[in-house]
Amino acid sequence: MSADEQKRRAAQAAIEYVEPGMVVGVGTGSTVNHFIDCLAAIKGRLDGTVASSEATAERLKAHGLHVLELNAAGTLPLYVDGADEATRQLQLIKGGGGALTREKIIAAASEKFVCIADASKLVGYLGKFPLPVEVIPMARSYVARELVKLNGQPELREGFSTDNGNLILDVFNLEIMRPSELETAINQIAGVITVGLFALRPADVLILGNDSGVETLT
Repeated sequence: MSADEQKRRAAQAAIEYVEPGMVVGVGTGSTVNHFIDCLAAIKGRLDGTVASSEATAERLKAHGLHVLELNAAGTLPLYVDGADEATRQLQLIKGGGGALTREKIIAAASEKFVCIADASKLVGYLGKFPLPVEVIPMARSYVARELVKLNGQPELREGFSTDNGNLILDVFNLEIMRPSELETAINQIAGVITVGLFALRPADVLILGNDSGVETLT
């Protein structure tokens, strides 16, 4: 079975968490696009959505779903997003699509975070996927030097800027054995907006699509 079909299975399973009258936070990426397509079928039941990126907002609106600003929506009952890597402790690396800061804000503002992914995203420990760090442009070089001190190899994501107008440093060759500690350390570097480690606020539910159906971890 293709990874895309596994993603679709995970997205369909996440619809079970959507209740009538909800405002749902919606993440970014290929797996989430399947979830948006599923949401469109029940859009009449929703009070609205909050998007983690401009691309997601456009897709939601194209399906006729109402998109709210997070400031107007307040605390969200549910946030659904994908991941680049996930562990059985529900800690994640996110930000391959560059939306990590808005994703992290919406996750923090949500009562339940449901992560959806294909089976290949489950790992024993985080770090094989390069860790995205969003930085203010003037701090790029300084932050990169500080990341080297943490045993990473940062590379600028060429030709890319985030929806917030910032840069992404992708940090290679990390073996992240203490995700919460590393998340705190990187976030304390001056000039870092946020890091794509979701360990201090991990997922509450991880739904993995596989060849036989879905596996749900809580």
